[in-house]
Order: sequence, then C-alpha cells, then structure tokens
Amino acid sequence: MKIAVLGGGNGSFAAAGDFALAGNEVRLWRRDADQVAAHRAVGSRILVKDHNGRHDVELALVTADIAEAVNGVELILCPAPAFAQPDIARQLAPHLQDGQVIFLPPATFGSMIFAQAARDAGIHAEVSFAETGTLPWLTRKHGPFEVAITIRAKRLPVGVFPLDQAAHALEVIGRAFPGVIEPCGDALSGALMNAGPIIHPPLIVMNAGPIEHFERWDIHKEGTQAAIRRVTDALDAERIAVREVLGYGAPHFPLAHHYAMEGEIWMYGRGSHDRLTDSGDWRERIVLTEHRYMREDLRLGLSLLVSVAALASVATPLAKAFLAIGGAICGEDFAREGRTLETLRLGNLNKAELQTLLRNGF
Repeated sequence: MKIAVLGGGNGSFAAAGDFALAGNEVRLWRRDADQVAAHRAVGSRILVKDHNGRHDVELALVTADIAEAVNGVELILCPAPAFAQPDIARQLAPHLQDGQVIFLPPATFGSMIFAQAARDAGIHAEVSFAETGTLPWLTRKHGPFEVAITIRAKRLPVGVFPLDQAAHALEVIGRAFPGVIEPCGDALSGALMNAGPIIHPPLIVMNAGPIEHFERWDIHKEGTQAAIRRVTDALDAERIAVREVLGYGAPHFPLAHHYAMEGEIWMYGRGSHDRLTDSGDWRERIVLTEHRYMREDLRLGLSLLVSVAALASVATPLAKAFLAIGGAICGEDFAREGRTLETLRLGNLNKAELQTLLRNGF
C-alpha cells in the first residue's frame, strides 16, 4: 500500500523503515530541507536493525513538500510529538483527499487537532482520523539514517474520529499493521489509552534528583523502583476510572500488564519492560525541563486527563499533583497552558454533546 510518514524522529524513522521492509511504497516528509537533501544523497535509504539482523531498505520518496508526500496515499502516519501536531496539521490540511486515513500513534487527542485543522481550512474531503495508545515500536535512531527497533507492538487499541467512519479507517490501518489493530471506540477512547501520560510523569518527576545529578540516566531501569511503580498504578487507576464513567469498556490496557511476564498481553506483549531496559538505548542524557516526557506526556497528556475527568466528575488527585509539580519544575502553569477541552475548543460541550460530536464529526 502507499503510505506517507510525517516527521524525522525515532518513531517516524522506525515507521518508514518498517513499512518499506514489509514491501509498502513509503514516502517520508521532513520539514528540514537540508536533512532531506542529505537523506536523498545516500539514496533515500534507512538501515533498520532488529532481532533478525540489519536490513537496508529504500524509501520511494524523501521530501520537504508535504503535498508531494501525501498525494494519492491511503494512510498518513504521524508519530511526531503532540506539541508538534498543530503546525503539522495546518500544513497537511489543504492536501487531504477522499478516503485517506490519518493515524497518530499516540496522539493525546491530537486527532481532534488534525480534524479541526481540516475544517478550518475549508476541506470537505471525506477523511478519518485515528489514534492509539502507544508508538507501535520501541525504537531509537542510532544514526542519521539508521534506526534500531527493540520491540514491535502486539496489540494496538485504536479509536477513530468520526466514529461512523471506523470501519474504513480500521481496515486501512489494519493492512499496515496486520493482526495488531484492536478497535476501542471513538477518538477520545483512543486518547485515554495513551500510556505515556501515565508511565512517564512519575518517572520524570520522581527521578528529578538523579536526572539532574548524573550525566546519563536510564529512567526505565534504575528509575523504575517499587515506590514509583505503586504511584504509576495509582495514577493509572485514575485514567481507568475516567474511561469507565465515560462508558468505555474493557480492556483498558492497564500499565501493570506492561511490566508483567505472564497473563494478559499488553500493547508490546509480555516482558516488554525488561527488553526495553536490556537494549541500553534509554540510557541517555536527560534535560529535565525539555524532555518529551515532561513537555508532552506530563504537560499535555495529564492536563487532558484532568480536563476530561472534570467533565466526567472523576477525582484525579495524582494527575493534578504531577501537573502542579511539573509546572513548578518548569516555571509554568501546566494546568492552564496544557491541552484541555477548552484549548481544544470543546469546552462548551457537555458529555452527551461531546459524545455526539465524536460519533458523527463536525
């Protein structure tokens, strides 16, 4: 199938390389023209490293022209950070075509940002937007055109906006991820499957001391101790409570399954945490106030959870506490400046009106 991948980070390179490895026609869009030129100079190739070895794959196109990247493709995949979504959505919107599916893995309710950008641009093409609970690859770039994939997702719960287009969207996404996609309802359900805002805020905040002290720190190994795990489970219980009050059924993909060696299979399968730490790819220099776990998962992800919880009348004391502490670390008001129903222009809707919108679209 024809797939466009937007972005130049870890997830985008894993996506482009893995899709090409599977025999798809892959176009990679990056905003930096110099990086595009450098990539073309080496033949638009990506070296993919996984447990089966090294695979040198060629992309159909590497371009800084987003219209060229998405013209005629079936699937547009954008694994860029949530804070990059508004700008990418505005650039993409004028070029959308009937039948295309925009997949954001994960998104922090970014599907709404992309849909609103299309509406604001006056685009009437029949397109659908979807998001899932995690990046489909545990991955790190090992060079400018080289990416290591530690784990590929085993189960991806996917929510679609508008929900009445779910059948088409899930069929298209399912061909790109055969045997992996699991419908979970509307786009807000997909957003409330996002693991990042649950697993990462305790790690980035409760490890603030060693992060600032040590030159390099593996936040998922030394940083994941029993006390932090207990807090993570309690924070996850707040997320699940919000899902239940909004009427979203199980499975809720609790993070406890991410750490388990047996039992229910989580998004990355069993034992994924151990394989992540064994890779060594997450032993890195972390700038506390700039890291994606702080700027995306805590600032945007938890502010969204708290906002939706207020609509559902669910108490989220831990989420609010991490928002306050993270904001204090960064000298900002995360609760006010993050991603909320108000900043998404949905603050005037009650629960029933929001659910109608999620089902039928604008």
